[in-house]
Amino acid sequence: MGRKGILANPTTSPIENLILEHSETPLTAVAGILVIGIGCQWLASILRLPSILLLLVAGIIAGPVSGFIDPDRLLGDSLLPLVSLSVAVILFEGSMGLRVSHLREIGRPLLMLLTVGVLLTAVICSLAAYWILRFDLERSVLLGSILTVTGPTVVSPLLQHIRPIGRVGSLAKWEGIVVDPIGAVLAVLVFAGARAIRVSEIEDAAMIGVIGFLKTFAVGLLIGCGMALALREVLRKHWIPDQLQSPVTLAMVILAFAVSNTFQHESGLVAATAMGLVLANQRKVAVGNIYHFKESLTVLLISSLFIVLTARLSLSSIADLGWRGAVFLAVVILIARPVSVMVATVGCGMPMNERLFLSWLAPRGIVAAAVASVFAIELGGAMDFIAAAFLVIIGTVLVYGLTVGWVARRLGLSLLDPQGVLIVSAHPAARAIGQALMHSKIQVLMVDTNLENIKAARMAGLPTYYANILSELIHEADLRALGRMIAMTSNEEVNLLAAARGAELFGRRETYRLRVTSVAHERHSPSHEVLAGRILFSDDATYAELDRRFAAGHIVKATKLTEEFDFDDYAMQHPGSLHLFIIDATGKLRVCSKDLESAPSAGETVLALVAPKIDIID
Repeated sequence: MGRKGILANPTTSPIENLILEHSETPLTAVAGILVIGIGCQWLASILRLPSILLLLVAGIIAGPVSGFIDPDRLLGDSLLPLVSLSVAVILFEGSMGLRVSHLREIGRPLLMLLTVGVLLTAVICSLAAYWILRFDLERSVLLGSILTVTGPTVVSPLLQHIRPIGRVGSLAKWEGIVVDPIGAVLAVLVFAGARAIRVSEIEDAAMIGVIGFLKTFAVGLLIGCGMALALREVLRKHWIPDQLQSPVTLAMVILAFAVSNTFQHESGLVAATAMGLVLANQRKVAVGNIYHFKESLTVLLISSLFIVLTARLSLSSIADLGWRGAVFLAVVILIARPVSVMVATVGCGMPMNERLFLSWLAPRGIVAAAVASVFAIELGGAMDFIAAAFLVIIGTVLVYGLTVGWVARRLGLSLLDPQGVLIVSAHPAARAIGQALMHSKIQVLMVDTNLENIKAARMAGLPTYYANILSELIHEADLRALGRMIAMTSNEEVNLLAAARGAELFGRRETYRLRVTSVAHERHSPSHEVLAGRILFSDDATYAELDRRFAAGHIVKATKLTEEFDFDDYAMQHPGSLHLFIIDATGKLRVCSKDLESAPSAGETVLALVAPKIDIID
């Protein structure tokens, strides 16, 4: 069986036939999809590139180039339903990261982007498809509707990569998640309206479209909210064992999606989004463990879906679009998005740099691919239609993926590889360490719930944030210059919980916590290796030990190593010093820990806690 629809290639080379015949068993294909997808995520993290770029290239190589993976032959008619179901889970996880409290700041621009912005994007893309690609009116309007979606599968990884500051990050995240069901429903209703025009008056078709849009969202919201409230009550009454909470939640998301689609076509994505939003913003039960499970599942789904859908491409169909395809893509990127954002945000109080950033962030992803694939079948193949959709997906992923980080930095909305430190605690030892970092041109932010500590830190000229590290308010702090977290409170449990929050913000690799008890008493400590974070400084560097040293007059000193005065010389001249940080010649910071990978070398600066009256050689 060959590839279906636009993916069919009547001529294959002997090598491709050999690969298809002997390599693509269901086991090797599924294993290949999973391994390639996660491998791309891992490699992207090492190379500091957006993962979607590598996933896109890997999917093309695994699919149309080598023929190793043929999703249509592997999954058959189950492919698109599985893609739709996976997208629903992704939207659920994405919406669980949304906070209604953010709407106070972004509510108006978000509403305008989801209404005026969507409408302008649809109109401009439809006109471009009609005039440039020479599509008929039905396919032009349908393609324009599909291209209104962006989606968390591509927007969220980019936002995680560039970490934009201020409200623009929340606004882009909200838009990317909520616009997906809007665009999908809009495309369905446009298609239904076009068919209705053929048998009735335009006015009747318009009424059918409006009623259908309202009905779809009403059914999706009703079922999604109802399922979320039901799950909340079940969790509140402890009817589900802890180990089953995440699987049961996943099952209920799938149930909500299926039931909603049964009652109203394409309302399932609305239901999944609404369910996640309600669960995330209720306050009766904790859902953090559910969110973390869904976050890991979403990484797996995004990786697999990008490989699967990209593997279905027919590169020859895209090439057949020729110069018209390139011009169409340019219109989508350079005209449709900037115009829709600039018009939609007029009078919303947004500074120009934020509006420009949003104008350069609209990559299309899995929802656009899935919806376009469905309608290609409904249109009877429509090779040029789906080729145009995938051209926009590939083009926007490449253009935005390669440039949006640079654009964000030029606009002052992001920093490349931020070196700052979020210090959880503002007690005297933490303040002294914070001041030493600031003197070495490393940005810090002190977070504490003790108002006296906060006041003392402010008097010392240190940036502070009066909040609990576990509070949702921490997401509203300015973290743009920070790349790691150290928890230094006197409470072991607080340090452990802070490390869990630090892993969310900066990753486990850049999350550290200070021991409160000594190693000898660690067995009596509430430490848990899953939450612990990396041990800060050393096993002997406990909270009490730091206080003892500072009380004895120890100070934090910065010493630059040279070829003549290396680390061995430094250690001999300053025995017993506690090494805190290492700063290389480029200003990159390393936090000293029990598992420090390498000793400092010439050209690097060592920040250490040393005894008084020691002659430090700079």
